[in-house]
Amino acid sequence: MKKVTSRSLGNKLERELWARAAGRCQFNGCNRLLYKSLVTQESINASQRAHIYSFSINGPRGQGSYEDNTDNINELSNLMLVCHPCHQTIDPEENTQKYSAAQLQSWKLEHEQRIKIVTGIDSDKKSHVVVYGANIGMEASPIDYTKCVQAMFPNWYPAEERPHVLSMNSALRDHNADYWQAEISNLYAIFERRIVPLIETDDCKHYSLFAFAPQPLLILLGKLFTDKRFLETYQLHRESVPGWEWQDDPDNFEFITHLPENREDPPALLISLSDHVNYDRIYKAIGEKTSIWELTVKVPGNDFLKSKSQLSLFRNKIRELMVAIKQHHGNTTPLSIFPAMPIACAVELGRARMPKAEMPWVIYDQNSKANGFIQTIEISGVGK
Repeated sequence: MKKVTSRSLGNKLERELWARAAGRCQFNGCNRLLYKSLVTQESINASQRAHIYSFSINGPRGQGSYEDNTDNINELSNLMLVCHPCHQTIDPEENTQKYSAAQLQSWKLEHEQRIKIVTGIDSDKKSHVVVYGANIGMEASPIDYTKCVQAMFPNWYPAEERPHVLSMNSALRDHNADYWQAEISNLYAIFERRIVPLIETDDCKHYSLFAFAPQPLLILLGKLFTDKRFLETYQLHRESVPGWEWQDDPDNFEFITHLPENREDPPALLISLSDHVNYDRIYKAIGEKTSIWELTVKVPGNDFLKSKSQLSLFRNKIRELMVAIKQHHGNTTPLSIFPAMPIACAVELGRARMPKAEMPWVIYDQNSKANGFIQTIEISGVGK
């Protein structure tokens, strides 16, 4: 058997190994940058080249198919770029079953495919990541920035290393009037301070929004962005496929509109998408002299919104419904809104609002402490 006498790769192979790894450790979950010190940030070479099948006949994981062809033991497919600690993890004899050749090959391929996807995104695919979370009852916001970024790829990638966070820390809860005033004031102020300068001066004009908050606040946030911004609103899925990634279109999906027989009374808009809402709950909140317009689906539920096309259809339907309500009740009549819908729909409802041609909105929210809907946010109408 012919022996390999050198571990030297040569400049061409060394460059390709570094390029495929993007200068990062290929051990799954490490991803450490290998061209600078983690402590001093000085430029160094912290990389090591790990053989998947061993360079030596008695080395870790053996030589596999290379045993009879050791001339190719240094080929690219048999090499991983790793840091020293990870190299020391995979090679000890007691770890070679845990870190088998098949496992390391899988990690190498996964790492290189991820690098290919990320670096293959067009330069105009930058997006400002905006995160907004507010307490819902006793439930804190479950927004994980890493998972948000994963949901953006491969169509968009973050314009900055960190998101633009619009949330505030508060011990108040949504059954308290002070909660709504504090959250509204914060949202207006922080949007003005952090988002408006980007809109006015930054070359990147696209925004990716990840939010988890009471629906009235989401509607207000959408109103602040308006439909004039290039905003992609993501939806948190909790049941079928957990996460923020959009899924395939469901079959035979449609929105259903219920129009009031009596259109003489003050209008109310009920959006019952995530739950069925009995009209008696509306009457309890604002009285029985009410003309209720409703947008719903065949089977309301928490996880019905799965695809971007469904969200686009919602925007079209809600605009049509708003036009019909204004035609019957006029631009100056207050519209009471009762939302029971997904995160992304609430934001898009706010974005659908026409600032210079819309009636005043009075937004309600279902509250368990109050055992019914409570008034939360008022948005002024035409000319105000």
